[in-house]
Amino acid sequence: MKISDLLSGDLETRVDRRLLLESVVGHPHEWIAANPEYVLHEIEIDIYEALLTRRMAGTPVAYLLGWREFFGLEFSVSPAVLIPRPETELLVEWALELVAEKDEVTILDLGTGSGAIAISLQWKRPRAHVVAVDNSPDALNVAQDNAERLLEGRPGGAGNMPKFFKGHWFKPLGNQQFNLVLSNPPYVAANDPHLELGDVRFEPPGALIGGVDGLDALRDIIATAPRHLLAGGTLLVEHGFDQGPACQSLMEKAGFEQITTRPDLAGHPRITGGRLIHATTN
Repeated sequence: MKISDLLSGDLETRVDRRLLLESVVGHPHEWIAANPEYVLHEIEIDIYEALLTRRMAGTPVAYLLGWREFFGLEFSVSPAVLIPRPETELLVEWALELVAEKDEVTILDLGTGSGAIAISLQWKRPRAHVVAVDNSPDALNVAQDNAERLLEGRPGGAGNMPKFFKGHWFKPLGNQQFNLVLSNPPYVAANDPHLELGDVRFEPPGALIGGVDGLDALRDIIATAPRHLLAGGTLLVEHGFDQGPACQSLMEKAGFEQITTRPDLAGHPRITGGRLIHATTN
């Protein structure tokens, strides 16, 4: 069986098949495109067909491959963590606008999952002191492995490494305060029909569902963040497309100023940020 025999279907199906083929034969996209007549060995066909069967049953390609690209880095992923998405790259971009490369600021990533946010920020801002928290020990294992693999071999010399803590949001941090706190928390309502569709069926529910209205984690984080922000510090949160007004209201109630919501690439309100002008006494 040749490569050209396997790359059929609509665009999404062809992309999935190509990614699986790349994994099986151990060659990148350019090689696959240049060698359509390559005949797969029997063992390669068996592995490919097993992967394709799982994909057709709905298993996300990222879990089949064991990785997903985020902010130009290749992150290991497993069913223990949410699959990093392009929308969350906008959260990192906003954070990078607030932190200059020379700044030795403190940054907190809540609900780090695979570590995509924390590690991307540490990669881009090696002088920053990044802390990441997750309540799942399995997720923290994935994040720590990603940090060691991606950051210890970082070009241009060593910088700081993120510090990882297990716990519920701010609880493992004591009275620590930060210049920047950011989070992509669970924000999907418990009865949202999208939970029965696509990749999210296979992702950890605890990383997706934010209570009856999807706002439980956002309420908790926004209300507690002022006690963990230095004067002039900023909180950035990702949220659902219809949760921008609620997040703005919660931030205003918590004492934040200069509150802004930014859209994702589809134009949907996706990230809300606010600045704490005066530090809160712990």
